[in-house]
Amino acid sequence: MKKTLPLSLFFIFLISGFSSFGQNNPELGSWYMYFGNFRFQESPWAIHGEIQYRNHNIVGDLEQLLIRTGLQYNLKDGSASFTLGYGNITTQPPGESTVSVPESRIYQEAILRQKVSKVGIMHRFRYEQRWVDSSPFRSRFRYALFLNVPLNSKSLSEKGSWYLQLYDELFINGEKLNGLVEYFDRNRLYGGLGYRIQNQLAVQVGFMEQKTNRFSKNQLQFSVFHQLYSDK
Repeated sequence: MKKTLPLSLFFIFLISGFSSFGQNNPELGSWYMYFGNFRFQESPWAIHGEIQYRNHNIVGDLEQLLIRTGLQYNLKDGSASFTLGYGNITTQPPGESTVSVPESRIYQEAILRQKVSKVGIMHRFRYEQRWVDSSPFRSRFRYALFLNVPLNSKSLSEKGSWYLQLYDELFINGEKLNGLVEYFDRNRLYGGLGYRIQNQLAVQVGFMEQKTNRFSKNQLQFSVFHQLYSDK
């Protein structure tokens, strides 16, 4: 029973997502994401890198390509990490338009981790400085609360572990711009199922609802998490 429950949840995610795709739902998009951390052996320093390919639909209509990297410092006990980084983002409207909006970001991030029983809790604080095309400079504050719940093991780091991840992230702009940018930017609510293939490699599939002042949209998410280490 314990082994079949995670598999059942996994197929429920897939069936619900692709049933929406079958209905040609214009409010359903998809994100394909890779997150990697290159950790230096016996050092608190790491290099973070990620690529996110975001679609207006399930596949083929690019909404946004996000590439982000950063230099990360980790406390020895794993309770916190701090990152200074840069992101390059290209955004496109739906359809066959060739118009694109470039954006550069510098960001500072702090992640705090704690554990209650088997549940892992993570707080992520991020401050972004944004240069969007020819628009005036803007900044943005982000706070995300993550819950990671192991399903068949005591730790998420064990090979063969199934887990649930839930998170909510709030975005607040630092400025209002000409009535087009309000202080409230957006909120993201997510639920997903993950599986650890190896100690340093995990995959995850989930469903996210994103709300702004102007629209609400649902996203299927497919993620790969990879931890790499340098040779001694």
